[in-house]
Amino acid sequence: MGDLTLWKRYTTHLCLCPKLGLSLDISRMGFPEAFPDHMEPSMQRAFTAMKELEAGAVANPDEQRMVGHYWLRNAALAPTGEIRDQIASALDQIKTFSYNIHSGTITSQNNETFKNILIIGIGGSALGPQFVAEALGMAGDRMKPSFLDNTDPDGMDRVFAELGDDLGRTLAVVISKSGSTKETRNGMLEAQAAYRRAGLEFALHAVAVTGAGSELDRLAAAEGWIARFPMWDWVGGRTSVTSAVGLLPAALQGLDITALLAGAAACDAVTRQTETRQNPAALMALMWHYATNGRGEKDMVMLPYKDRLLLFSRYLQQLIMESIGKEADLEGNIVNQGMTVYGNKGSTDQHAYVQQLREGVANFFVTFVEVLHDREGASMPVEEGITSGDFLFGFFQGTRQALYEKGRESMTITVERIDAFTIGVLIALFERAVGLYASLINVNAYHQPGVEAGKKAAGAVIALQKEIVGLLGKGQNPMTAGEVAASLGKPEAVEQVFAILRHLAANPDRGVAAVCEGDVSEWKFWKQ
Repeated sequence: MGDLTLWKRYTTHLCLCPKLGLSLDISRMGFPEAFPDHMEPSMQRAFTAMKELEAGAVANPDEQRMVGHYWLRNAALAPTGEIRDQIASALDQIKTFSYNIHSGTITSQNNETFKNILIIGIGGSALGPQFVAEALGMAGDRMKPSFLDNTDPDGMDRVFAELGDDLGRTLAVVISKSGSTKETRNGMLEAQAAYRRAGLEFALHAVAVTGAGSELDRLAAAEGWIARFPMWDWVGGRTSVTSAVGLLPAALQGLDITALLAGAAACDAVTRQTETRQNPAALMALMWHYATNGRGEKDMVMLPYKDRLLLFSRYLQQLIMESIGKEADLEGNIVNQGMTVYGNKGSTDQHAYVQQLREGVANFFVTFVEVLHDREGASMPVEEGITSGDFLFGFFQGTRQALYEKGRESMTITVERIDAFTIGVLIALFERAVGLYASLINVNAYHQPGVEAGKKAAGAVIALQKEIVGLLGKGQNPMTAGEVAASLGKPEAVEQVFAILRHLAANPDRGVAAVCEGDVSEWKFWKQ
């Protein structure tokens, strides 16, 4: 395609959204000109489904619940007065509480002003807050965030070591809708122990973000935690960043949550319109369908050319893959849908994997994010008349062109600057695109049965470990994994038994020893 032809395609398909400070260029996706018109009936059905969802339809039949994250930034759209009041009340509570923390009205156990936040959560209870914190954080923020977002003991030790003597001035924010999520529960227990070792009472440094009446809610009330903030069953974890899940940590950090919500609300308004060519979320959904043949046949590579957006791809992995990756469609047919998302940042990508993107297997399409504003203040020249930001722009344009020359498809989101409003826009843009795309491929974007299956399987492993430890504790002679499995009446579980024994033996505090000689089937284990 010649440059003039490409320019005409660019001007024809560029979606300008001045109210959002955003544009979407899909000209370098190779769809035929007839494709949007061909997909228009499906797109209109998707708009109708989205309208019903926003009006309060039960969109998650597994749990018989509505899906209302859009109401969080425009409570007037909520279907009942009770929900509208809950949203407004929670936002007021977040702003008042944050002010009281910053002003020293609420202090630590030792009457010191809080200076750090320790966010304890996983999945949507961490990825969204982490992305916002990284994207908008500054050196002079009111509070510095840290995260316990896994059940890795070494990872938690690193966080506590970094906090060090500042633990007493650290506010712990425990986030779990059910209050029973194991990773978050483990992080909370580890945090409680760390505060106790420091001679501190965890309850006097902790707040909860959870569902009313949940296990965590009851614990926080019984122990007298500083405060409790709501999570509602109509907000899913991966779309919870504009609820207390994301807003409370952001407000405590000192970020402008009013602007964040305004950006999301503005994007919702733009992407709610049913004129597809003027709706960037609809156009993205169409491009996803075109690029992957509506079957997830290609991966989406996120390449934001801005350090602040490094975590964007991690956040989008959950938002997109947990929403789209489904075994069955809405009629129960086995479809095994999905779309893989990964990414880095520009221009690191050129020194990491652009070589393969340009010349290797063409199993992907790229979504670039371009940020026009380089930095606050003037930039020094690194060459005559050229700044570091000019080089970043040049690398972005060069990578985009190099991929296009090899027939690799891409689209580009361009924003004016990275600020709270823009981050709200980007969050809402992809949330809407996910919902529309799910309608196009006829899957439920708002449940996650596979995640629940994994949790149940993990529970079975823990139960088996308890059986193994109980057996070894009975004064048995050293046993192989096969002998342990047979003694438990579970010979078919021998591989899992071996894995558990090896893990226990690698941690001296667990009291299991091993002789690792010969074939692994001959290794002997016993309780010390």
